[in-house]
Amino acid sequence: MKYLILLATTLLNTFTTQAQTKVYKGRSTYSTDVICNLNNGKVYKRTSGYSSDVICNVNGSKIYKGNSSYSSDVLYNVSEGKVYKGTSTYSTDVVMTIKDGKVYKGRSTYSSDVLATIKDGKVYKGNSTYSTDIQFSIDGYVTIEEFVAIWHAVLYTY
Repeated sequence: MKYLILLATTLLNTFTTQAQTKVYKGRSTYSTDVICNLNNGKVYKRTSGYSSDVICNVNGSKIYKGNSSYSSDVLYNVSEGKVYKGTSTYSTDVVMTIKDGKVYKGRSTYSSDVLATIKDGKVYKGNSTYSTDIQFSIDGYVTIEEFVAIWHAVLYTY
């Protein structure tokens, strides 16, 4: 009985750590509509898990191109809700600000500068929360850095 419990616990831990967070087009949940997936800090094309299909990866507060961890391959650097270009922390290099479920253009937090609204795992265009305005859906919880990596994959890869 001890071995059965140990085996079950080991299998459960293995499957939990290997869980994919899928990102779907619009409000779909069909497997054919998977845009990308997040697994262990890496964003892969569609449902792939191959290293050759890594779009970008998250390491700490930085998002890197592909499988790289070189400072020259940093796409974004996230700090206190602000997303900077590359390794920069200059206010002029803020690409977007993420605050209170909204993605804003640059350093702005004005409602006229809302690029997207995040609510219940869905990402809507601008200030909208209408189902017709869903850009993509995320089927699990992600960190702000993982969200930025997914945002990059969805908007700049597809």
